[in-house]
Amino acid sequence: MTKVYESEQIADVMIVEPKSFGDDRGRFLETYRRSWFPLGREMVQSSRSDKTAGSLVGLHYHLHQADYWYVVKGRAQVVLHDLRVGSRTEGSTLEVEAGEEHEIGIFIPPGVAHGFAAITDMTLTYLVDGYYNPSDELGVAWNDPAIGADWKVEAPVYSQRDANNPLKSDIKEYLLPRAVLRS
Repeated sequence: MTKVYESEQIADVMIVEPKSFGDDRGRFLETYRRSWFPLGREMVQSSRSDKTAGSLVGLHYHLHQADYWYVVKGRAQVVLHDLRVGSRTEGSTLEVEAGEEHEIGIFIPPGVAHGFAAITDMTLTYLVDGYYNPSDELGVAWNDPAIGADWKVEAPVYSQRDANNPLKSDIKEYLLPRAVLRS
């Protein structure tokens, strides 16, 4: 049976450990089910990212969009950081390897910065619960010492966008997400 649980480091981040079924023909596993995520909404878009070893993406965040990530080939070092003001885990960082040797899915709620580094050549598939909205594409520096992420790659290769992301301390107050308080 697939195991689904909340991260101990960041509230509302859900980790999925799928159960694999196999025989001589190959194998099957269920990687996503809407009912696994109590805070989730309907996922409306699916995308794929193919990266070469040493590539780094992030840290990105959204005020209104949740993501669900699953590495289908290769290995990635995933880094999440809780930017949500008022969250019980505000300022916490989660680092986890995902992929062939650690098959997990990761549900990332709005307000949690997220990024990954390709430990090997890799393919990541991801679902989102909102269509692409450039005004909801925000970022924080991948190498911010206040976050202190260990990306597990030497001399990472990253985009100009990621090179220009601000330090957490330089993000304007109105661009910081707020925690959703539940009763």
